[in-house]
Amino acid sequence: MSIVNKKISVPPIGNRILKSAAGVLICSIIYFLRGERGIPFYSMLAVLWCIQPYSEGTIKMALQRTVGTFIGAIFGLITIVLEIYAFPIYNTFWGYAVTSLMIIPVIYTTVLLDKKNASYFSCVVFLSITVIHMTDSNPFLFVLNRALDTFIGIAAGIAVNSARLPRRRVRDVLFTAELDDMLSPVNERLTPYSKVEINRMLSDGANFTIATMRTPAAIMEILSDVRMKLPVIVMNGAALYDMNENSYLRAYVISSETCAEVRRIVNEQGMNMFTNALCGDNLVIYYDELKNEAEKSIYQSLKKSPYRSYVNRLPSAEDRTIYIMIVDKADKIAALHLRLKYKVGGQLNMITYPSDDYKGYSYIKIYNKNASKRHMIEYICSEYGIGSAVSLRSSADGSINSIAHDLKKSYEPLIFRK
Repeated sequence: MSIVNKKISVPPIGNRILKSAAGVLICSIIYFLRGERGIPFYSMLAVLWCIQPYSEGTIKMALQRTVGTFIGAIFGLITIVLEIYAFPIYNTFWGYAVTSLMIIPVIYTTVLLDKKNASYFSCVVFLSITVIHMTDSNPFLFVLNRALDTFIGIAAGIAVNSARLPRRRVRDVLFTAELDDMLSPVNERLTPYSKVEINRMLSDGANFTIATMRTPAAIMEILSDVRMKLPVIVMNGAALYDMNENSYLRAYVISSETCAEVRRIVNEQGMNMFTNALCGDNLVIYYDELKNEAEKSIYQSLKKSPYRSYVNRLPSAEDRTIYIMIVDKADKIAALHLRLKYKVGGQLNMITYPSDDYKGYSYIKIYNKNASKRHMIEYICSEYGIGSAVSLRSSADGSINSIAHDLKKSYEPLIFRK
């Protein structure tokens, strides 16, 4: 296997980082506008907790923080009364014992209210009152300011996270992107920025999908955090796959007669082929005898995937072949390609290219002659009532976030820009 030189990729400073800094600054400004009353530290903690990648996450975290603050503050007040006024035991062993025991009703209240995720915040607020600020000249005023500071931070967090420049939405266009253009060369994953921005626009109604030469199994983990709504174009346009329903909506099938002829030619050349065929809604990979190191390596690395099913036999008559893959030494692939092109080339769409992972090896990938990404894009537009389509391309500088940037500029351009 060849050694691939990988560049070190430094992620850019994202919107969440910038919004966090802006939220802390706003809390500082509010503190001075209030005449330096309260403790801005607690506002800053709250705003940082509320800044989330998605708006629904901000509301969820704000609710957790609000509930936690109320519960902690109420039990903090009860403990102040007990330890200072009813039984003067603060800063003694019994005072700390009472504080420890009060943790039980604090957490149990969050359980009763079905707000268990708020239990940590309840305890933080409770302990900040009963351990750190019990000896303040007016601990009751601290409780009030503690709650107010938290609510200021929550409000600032919601405001900052919801702030948007005025934009219009382009909802009558299907935006498509090549998956490989979106992936980091270091780990073949989408960057956090790309996932957050694409998910936000998908939730807002953007018509976006991806096209790839890969099978659904190969993209499942890559797109697991992307909330795709439209089907994705897979296997170089041979199939349309719904990731939400795990089903194939459309496929260009290679006829059984053509598959048999391809297999005959491949076998005559002493080579093996991987036949990707639909068995119901499942893609099964059939193979014969593994004959070269590249085939064996591919099989060993992929057979454990929960999304792939390898079967060592010929496809059955009911199976629908979507595409065939052959990998072998470059000279053998070149000779095979010429023979296939001569014998069955008019019935198939064939692609051949050198392997990046296996030095001296090349691939042939074979599809139905009508299989194309363009046909699938036209089908999606027709089925979903979308007026036109735009293909997004990675920028010349090779930025792995360029697709997300271009989608944002195309789908939601600023109102004051043409």
